[in-house]
Amino acid sequence: MKYLIVGLGNIGAEYELTRHNIGFMVADFIAEKQQTTFTHGKLANIAMIKYKARQITIIKPTTYMNLSGKAVNYWLQQLSIPLENLLVITDDIALPFEKIRLRPKGSSAGHNGLNSIEEFIGNNYTRLRIGIGNNFYKGQQADFVLSQFNKEELSALPHLVQKAADAAFSFCTIGIERTMNEFNS
Repeated sequence: MKYLIVGLGNIGAEYELTRHNIGFMVADFIAEKQQTTFTHGKLANIAMIKYKARQITIIKPTTYMNLSGKAVNYWLQQLSIPLENLLVITDDIALPFEKIRLRPKGSSAGHNGLNSIEEFIGNNYTRLRIGIGNNFYKGQQADFVLSQFNKEELSALPHLVQKAADAAFSFCTIGIERTMNEFNS
């Protein structure tokens, strides 16, 4: 069985440890854990792994967040991966920091990366939302998501990234329903 895991984020050193790039962080963690590295591919950096008889392709779009859908659509078609085997990992300001939530479909909730994906493939795909909190003043959302994690959050980040990676592997092996039961708290 083939799966596509997409970590959302922005390319470039200035975005590396920002809240908006938590999808990239999880993708990097998964690749590192499976002892593989990313190579540059069309519209995305790409890594391929085998895990429990599954062929999993991990991508980090190089299109910047607002055009993520272009990369997701391309790799879904290129690899002939069914929509039900797509997992998009993204940040979510509506969830408290350290919470994760897996959903089989839904709205973009104003997230530009998810908006872009919806333009290309609709909203009937699984997304793993990672809570980054909402500690910002009205009108400061963009600055908040593009800012780096504070010291306290940085110390909790390894556990959060591990939990999200575990949920991604679970999705690929035991399916969405059981994974939601285990990880949505």
